[in-house]
Amino acid sequence: MPQILPDFSNSVKLKYVKLGYQYLVNHILYLLLIPVIVGVSIEVLRLGPDEIFNLWKSLHFDLVQILCSSFFIIFAATVYFMSKPRTIYLVDYACYKPPVTCRVPFSTFMEHSRLILKDNPKSVEFQMRILERSGLGEETCLPPAIHYIPPKPTMEAARGEAELVIFSAVDSLFKKTGLKPKDIDILIVNCSLFSPTPSLSAMIINKYKLRSNIKSFNLSGMGCSAGLISIDLARDLLQVHPNSNAVVVSTEIITPNYYQGKERAMLLPNCLFRMGGAAILLSNRRSQRWRAKYRLVHVVRTHKGADDKAYRCVYEEEDKEGKVGINLSKDLMAIAGEALKSNITTIGPLVLPASEQILFLFTLIGRKIFNPKWKPYIPDFKQAFEHFCIHAGGRAVIDELQKNLQLSAEHVEASRMTLHRFGNTSSSSLWYELSYIESKGRMKRGDRVWQIAFGSGFKCNSAVWKCNKTIKTPKDGPWADCIDRYPVHIPEVVKL
Repeated sequence: MPQILPDFSNSVKLKYVKLGYQYLVNHILYLLLIPVIVGVSIEVLRLGPDEIFNLWKSLHFDLVQILCSSFFIIFAATVYFMSKPRTIYLVDYACYKPPVTCRVPFSTFMEHSRLILKDNPKSVEFQMRILERSGLGEETCLPPAIHYIPPKPTMEAARGEAELVIFSAVDSLFKKTGLKPKDIDILIVNCSLFSPTPSLSAMIINKYKLRSNIKSFNLSGMGCSAGLISIDLARDLLQVHPNSNAVVVSTEIITPNYYQGKERAMLLPNCLFRMGGAAILLSNRRSQRWRAKYRLVHVVRTHKGADDKAYRCVYEEEDKEGKVGINLSKDLMAIAGEALKSNITTIGPLVLPASEQILFLFTLIGRKIFNPKWKPYIPDFKQAFEHFCIHAGGRAVIDELQKNLQLSAEHVEASRMTLHRFGNTSSSSLWYELSYIESKGRMKRGDRVWQIAFGSGFKCNSAVWKCNKTIKTPKDGPWADCIDRYPVHIPEVVKL
C-alpha cells in the first residue's frame, strides 16, 4: 500500500503569505514611490521641450534668495557631517592557536583528575559526567602549569601563559595587517581573573615599546562578555580621537584559576575553560575603509547586577578548605535567559525589519488588551542577520539560544565547532567563531553578523558588524589545519 504523504499545502501557503507580507512591509516606500515617479515622468513627456523651457523661464530667481538658500544648504550639510558619528572599521584580527604539546584529551584530563582528587572519587565521577556531555573535543588545550601533577599555578607560570597567548596573537595581528607598534594610539586589554601588577596592558607596552602617549586600559573581573565591552570602549574612544588605531586584546589566563578543591559547582569551570586569546585592530581612519573586513554597526550592553541572584550566579570565592574557585549557580541559565530578553528588547528595534517589528507590536498590544494568554511573538532574527556568533560558554548555552531564537543547525555551527575544537576560551571565543565562518568561505560582502556574549555580573552584550567585502578563505589562522574536518557530529554523550 503506498505511503500517505502529509498535506503540505497549508504550510506552503502560509510560508508564501509570510514572505509576501515581509516583502510588502519592508519595501513599502519603494512601492509607493514607483507610481509617483511614473506619473511625473509621463506628465513631463506630455509637456514637450518647448513647454518645459517656457515653464523654466517663468520662474523668477532672486540673487539674494539663491545665496541664502545655498548658504543654508552648506550650513545644514556641515552640521550633519560634523555631528555624524565616525565610522569604526574592524581592519583585521588574529586568534591564538595553542601548540599540540598543550592538548588535553579526555583520557589525560580524567587521569589527572583521578590523581589530584584521589581521596574524592565522587568529584572525579562528576567531572567525567560533565566532560561526557560538554560538547568539547579531544584537541582542546590547557597551559603547561596545569599539566603538572599536582598543578603549579604560580605567578611566574601565569605570567608565562599571558606572554605566550597575548604576544602570539599580537604578533599575528601585526603580520596580517602590516601595523607597526608606533601606529597604535589606543590599547585595551581584557582578562577577567588574572590582574597582575604591572598590568597586562603595561606588559604589551613594554614588549613592543609602544609610544609614551598611548591611551591604555586594562579591564578585569568582567567575565566572558568583556570582549564586547572592550569593543564598546574602543568605539567610544575612537569617536573622540580622530585618525586613530585601537588594538583590543581579549583573553583569559587559566593557570592561576584552576580549582583544586572538591566543590562540584567550582569544578565545572575546570571541565569547560581552555586556553585562547585574540587581538583585534579597529580604526576610524578613512584610508582603512577599503581594506577593512567589517564595519561596526551597533553595540548593546545589558547589566542585571542590580538583582542579587544575577550578581552572585558567577561568583569567585573560597570553599570550606580555603581554596579559591568560580562558583556557577544552578540559576545561571534562567538568569542568562532574562539578560538575553532585555538585550533583545533593546537591539530588536535597531536591527529588525519593519515587518517583524509590526508583528511583534501587534502581538504585544493583543496580549495587553485582549488575551494575556496569547503566545508571545518571537521576532525572526534571521531576517536581520546572516551569521550568528554565540559565546561558546557551554553546550547548554548554545542549545538554549538556538531554541529561543529559532535558529537552524547551520546558524549555530560556528559556536558548536568552536566549543568542540577550542573549548570555552572566554571572551575570545567570538573571534574563533568568526574565523570559522570565514574559513568556510561563507562571509560575503554586505552580510551582517550578530555577536552575543554572556558574563559575570550578570551581563549580556551584543555587537553587530557588517561585512565590507567578500572575504577569501584564509590560509592561516586557528582553523587552517583542521577546517576540512569540520563540521563534525557531536554526540549527546561521549562515553569515557
